[in-house]
Amino acid sequence: MIALTERFAGKVAVVTGAASGIGLAIATRLLGEGAKVVGCDVQPIEELGAGFVGIEADVTEESAARRLVATAVDRFGAVHAAFNVAGGSRPGYIVDLAESDWDFTVDLCLKGVFLGMKHQARQMMRQGGAKAAFSIVNIASLNAHVPMHAGSAYVAAKAGVEMLSRNGALEFAPFGIRVNAILPGLVQTPLTRRHFDNPDALAAFEQRIPMGRPAQPGEIAAPALYLASDDASYVNGASLLVDGAWAVSGYPDMRPFRGPIGWNQGTET
Repeated sequence: MIALTERFAGKVAVVTGAASGIGLAIATRLLGEGAKVVGCDVQPIEELGAGFVGIEADVTEESAARRLVATAVDRFGAVHAAFNVAGGSRPGYIVDLAESDWDFTVDLCLKGVFLGMKHQARQMMRQGGAKAAFSIVNIASLNAHVPMHAGSAYVAAKAGVEMLSRNGALEFAPFGIRVNAILPGLVQTPLTRRHFDNPDALAAFEQRIPMGRPAQPGEIAAPALYLASDDASYVNGASLLVDGAWAVSGYPDMRPFRGPIGWNQGTET
């Protein structure tokens, strides 16, 4: 993809989930467009150059949100843009889903975004100024709008991310902070590998996507950076679907790939 190499010159960004997938693509492109970047992940992050600092941190812990922002300020002096990307899922039908799996998914996908926004916005407010121009971009999902079998925790969390983004836009606008959400469809990342390792599952997805293929991480990074850039200076509280037109066709039936409901098989009462 063509990068506007000076678009983020002089800017400092923080990125969660930066070790792989969409987060890594966003961090890499930010660096290519002139930004200084601090990324965090629960996994080690590859070295991305002198303008990048990576830290290992769990976004579900408030101390991690503080440390990510503090590292950016200590190393580069400010935070101008933030990308809350970290996410994941432990799937299961509602009647089978363990409370711990619900908590894992909702905490990672929704609480992690809340904690990130809280401390990112505080720092942006500290920097302030009459012509402040800050941005927060949250990665939600097509599943904020479209349910899926065995995905109740994930779809609920991602719907929450979309509304949390709108609420952030409402509360932060007087401080020059814009908040928007990206809603990706299927993206080829380590977290979606199970779909790509199963030819039948992948075919079920591709039949539903009018463009006939999943996205690559860079195809999500590009619109995410647009929303964070001055090109989107009047875009606030928006939810941008980046799904190859998938939302117009509906979600595939994933029951053949999840198996039957288990609670009435004698394993639970």
